[in-house]
Amino acid sequence: MTLSVETVRKLMVEEGLWKPKAAKKPVIHQMRERRARYGELIQIDGSPHDWFEGRAAKCTLLVMIDDATSRLMQLRFAPAETTFSYFAAVRGYIGEHGKPLAFYSDKYSVFRVNAKEAETGSGVTQFGRAMEELAVGLICAHSPQAKGRVERVNQTLQDRMVKEMRLQGVSGIEEGNLFVPKYIEEFNKRFGVEARSDENAHRPLQGKGQRIWTVYCV
Repeated sequence: MTLSVETVRKLMVEEGLWKPKAAKKPVIHQMRERRARYGELIQIDGSPHDWFEGRAAKCTLLVMIDDATSRLMQLRFAPAETTFSYFAAVRGYIGEHGKPLAFYSDKYSVFRVNAKEAETGSGVTQFGRAMEELAVGLICAHSPQAKGRVERVNQTLQDRMVKEMRLQGVSGIEEGNLFVPKYIEEFNKRFGVEARSDENAHRPLQGKGQRIWTVYCV
């Protein structure tokens, strides 16, 4: 007699010889309400990918999206996700929009000291110190789901923007960074939403803050 594996399994279950494993209960993450004001919280992340589909080396896209409106605020291609590539991206952000109230990131080493037994230092990264001196908050999420807005837009960009750059013949980091402003404009027209409040939470960079930021970016 020849029986399939599934048939044998069902017969064993009926006779009490097979105890199926209990299905794990799905973890339900409660949706976090959007912030009310534009510029109040900016989700930030790096997305390594073959952005140019072999026309150039793989690289990382640094993505900044406004929590209140889902508007893309800054896209910047960089060879890797480093402190100085984030400094360059934030410099472009502040130059265009002003200082947000806070950035919302993961626990990557650029944003947080992850050594459990560090005996020296302040326990704050160079990027973190710069944000402290600029009075910009830095919040590290405990899970990818917590910063789901930027995680989801990364997936969208890896599909839509890759195809658009293929059509436009964009083949490298420099060309990519020239391409993104127009893409951001079109993306925000299509996918941006209105914030609950009309207030813009961005603040100007001037005086002491301007001098501090110049030191970190040199």
